[in-house]
Amino acid sequence: MTVQDNKSRYSPDFDMPVRGDTITADRYISRDWMDKEGQNLWPKVWHLGGMLAELEEEGDFIRHDFGKDSILMIAQADGSVRAFYNSCPHRGNRLVLGDAGSLPRITCGYHGWQFTPDGVLAKVQDPDDFAGGNPCGKVHLSELRCETWGPFVFWCMDDDVPPLAQWMAPLQERLANYGLDNWVRVLKLSCDAEFNWKVIRDNFNESYHLPTIHPELATFINDGLPTTVFEMYPSGHNAMWMIGHQATTRVDYHSAEVPAPLDDIARAWGIDPADYQGRTGEIRAAVIAAKRKLGPERGYTMYEHMTDQQLVDYFHCTLFPNLTLTMSPEQMQVLRTEPHPTDPEKCVFQHWCLYPPVKGMKEVVTPIGTVPLRHDAVARHSRYGDGVSLGFVADQDLSIGTTQQQGLNSRGFKGCILPGQEKRIQRFHELLNDYVAGKGPVQPA
Repeated sequence: MTVQDNKSRYSPDFDMPVRGDTITADRYISRDWMDKEGQNLWPKVWHLGGMLAELEEEGDFIRHDFGKDSILMIAQADGSVRAFYNSCPHRGNRLVLGDAGSLPRITCGYHGWQFTPDGVLAKVQDPDDFAGGNPCGKVHLSELRCETWGPFVFWCMDDDVPPLAQWMAPLQERLANYGLDNWVRVLKLSCDAEFNWKVIRDNFNESYHLPTIHPELATFINDGLPTTVFEMYPSGHNAMWMIGHQATTRVDYHSAEVPAPLDDIARAWGIDPADYQGRTGEIRAAVIAAKRKLGPERGYTMYEHMTDQQLVDYFHCTLFPNLTLTMSPEQMQVLRTEPHPTDPEKCVFQHWCLYPPVKGMKEVVTPIGTVPLRHDAVARHSRYGDGVSLGFVADQDLSIGTTQQQGLNSRGFKGCILPGQEKRIQRFHELLNDYVAGKGPVQPA
């Protein structure tokens, strides 16, 4: 299906052509397609494995289960982090079952084989009963590439994928001013969901759904199409800038009194909303000035490095294929879908929220309410539909997942019909087509 392009919506510096491949239903429902992703897609990209905050001392570990695999990231004596498959080389037993912790030795619960944090076999039963002699010191856990960025640790299965900094380009540079290195993950939420992992990825590759699925955001985020900037990078990733601290231009808020919660946002920075009745659009500039003046004394030391745009707007970064980082001035949301191990019509949805450690601040307002400002203050896994919130906006996004999956199974669905503003969806699927066909990964320019 041909996408009607509108160049004015896309950054002249970050735009990419599309071919117009039909976005077929099989990619959402077929086990054959799922198997091809497992073979040609997932090994060829970097995966966000966890938080460096959990890997401070030698032997600290975090576990990341992905599809049928399980990955251990383990802190080393020199302060580095290494990643290993969570599989005993003896008979394949899963070595570690906990999500995180600290182990001086990684010990297999089946036959007691022990490994040091650097993956070297250190102890076995009956060491002399091996044809090649004692295997200790000779056998190693199977290792993966492991690199870090900001507060995060990443892993990759393939040696030919570019290094993390090159693979992420240009987002590492674009996010540098936020000072993310010491931000704290306060929420770690996840759920099992009844739809393919790409359903929500498509959702995060467009803003077309905001007026219908998230109408309450329109009072403080300008989701108007002419003011939203879309970016697509040679690396395969993309981004979207949405004007914040300003009501939508889709509705005439600008001639009336300041709507909630924009009025409370203004008051929080010493601005009287009554002074802006009929001039709602000017509050954004007033907030920028107030943050420049008051931010440092309130502990927001990162403000001095941030641009005016970063102080008030929303930078929504979507890393190919399944990771989204949504930046606002004082919050980072990590939104990700990962495939179910065996069922193409299911996935795991994950939602993390990070906040800067502002001096004197003990609590933060999160998508599920006010919680303590400490690592994983709320960490939980649920099944979508059980009534456990993943955050009010995330709940809205997830609400369309099951019905869309059902519709994609219809014989009447012939392929997506996309407006120009959904060009990022088109490119995502064309990249996916190339990977599944064995033509990936994308080489950054």
